[in-house]
Amino acid sequence: MASTVTSDAVKRPGYGQLLRTPGAWTFLLPGFAARQPFAMLTIGIVLLVQHTTGSYGSAGAVAAVTGVSMALFAPQSGKLADRFGQRAVLVPGVLVHAASVSLLTVLALADAPLWALFAAAVPSGASVPQVGPMVRARWAARLEGSPLMSTAAAFESVTDEFTFVVGPVLATALCTGVHPAAGLVAEASLTLVGGLLFAAQKRTQPAHGARSGAGARPRASALSVPGVRVLAVAFLGIGSVFGGMQVSLTAFTEEIGDPGVNGLLYGLFAAGNMLAGIAVGAIAWKSGPRRRLIVGYAALTVAASLLWSAQSVLLLGALGLVVGLCIAPALISGYTLVEPLVPASARTEAFTWLTGAVALGQAAAVTVAGRLADAHGSAAGFLVPLGGTALALVTLLALRSRLAPRAPQDRTAARGIGHRVPVAVD
Repeated sequence: MASTVTSDAVKRPGYGQLLRTPGAWTFLLPGFAARQPFAMLTIGIVLLVQHTTGSYGSAGAVAAVTGVSMALFAPQSGKLADRFGQRAVLVPGVLVHAASVSLLTVLALADAPLWALFAAAVPSGASVPQVGPMVRARWAARLEGSPLMSTAAAFESVTDEFTFVVGPVLATALCTGVHPAAGLVAEASLTLVGGLLFAAQKRTQPAHGARSGAGARPRASALSVPGVRVLAVAFLGIGSVFGGMQVSLTAFTEEIGDPGVNGLLYGLFAAGNMLAGIAVGAIAWKSGPRRRLIVGYAALTVAASLLWSAQSVLLLGALGLVVGLCIAPALISGYTLVEPLVPASARTEAFTWLTGAVALGQAAAVTVAGRLADAHGSAAGFLVPLGGTALALVTLLALRSRLAPRAPQDRTAARGIGHRVPVAVD
């Protein structure tokens, strides 16, 4: 299967060939439905809790607890999926998530104390189904050794970005047009239905440790692979861009007395990310993913370094577009490196570590940029994306040798995480 996909991909690389991968649509469609709620959860909590408490501070705090809980528990969910199979983790996970979000909704409508909302927010975040990493793991299993892996990473990046455009809009429309709790009700329902449909696609599920016999011996975490730790730092930096842009753009539009333009500015940033993602997946690259990651990250750092100097909506919109254009190449190259770096038995966990790193970077950036913007204005808030990406770029350059893939014979090892033998990657 892998050799056929590889030879076909060389002749006709691109999204058309990717989407003709046998079995792809069986997990793409339910996977798309199941990942929509991920982008609806935070805004749904903020709108409901603010409605019931009258406090944006309380609403933001409950949402933050959910986000941190998700980031901390997601890698464990990925590790369990690698060991016991995605279905075994996903089915109980979506049931717990639907129940937890329902409890949080009932408590908020009942004017429960804040500590009770925090208590319900922890399992709500911890049980968020990691559908995105699971879809990426299925692509990696189907495209083992194929140049289409970069196209698949680009496709998933565009899908994620589209999700974060559609999800918040849908949740906001439901909360404001139907009922303040409607956003969370829809989130729980989509998670339950989409998650169960995705879990039902057993034929495309990657082989797991318990089935192959790898579960009989202790398995190291995907984080024990040096390259995954380097990528996690890089993704923390990318998360700092997302978080810093959200807060600083809001502060900037309030400073100029035109808060309504915030949606336009963030839309340009998101559009740049989507357009670049589409382009990256359509190109047949001759350079390796490690080189593309470093070059793309350097460009992202340079673009982020200019944000603080913008004094007009036009200039900030243009810079935001450029920053968005630079994010996708770095993000996609990082995800592409997981396939050659990490054994198949640990890839879902590896993808969840990277997704969690983005979430943690975003949460930290929102906090730091918010305080800087309050004390010194939006220009100071825009220093957060610069600082986060600059530190990550230094790490990438210093430890780039750890991003060398495993030797070909090591890639097919079915048990544990073997020794990594550096080979050419550029």
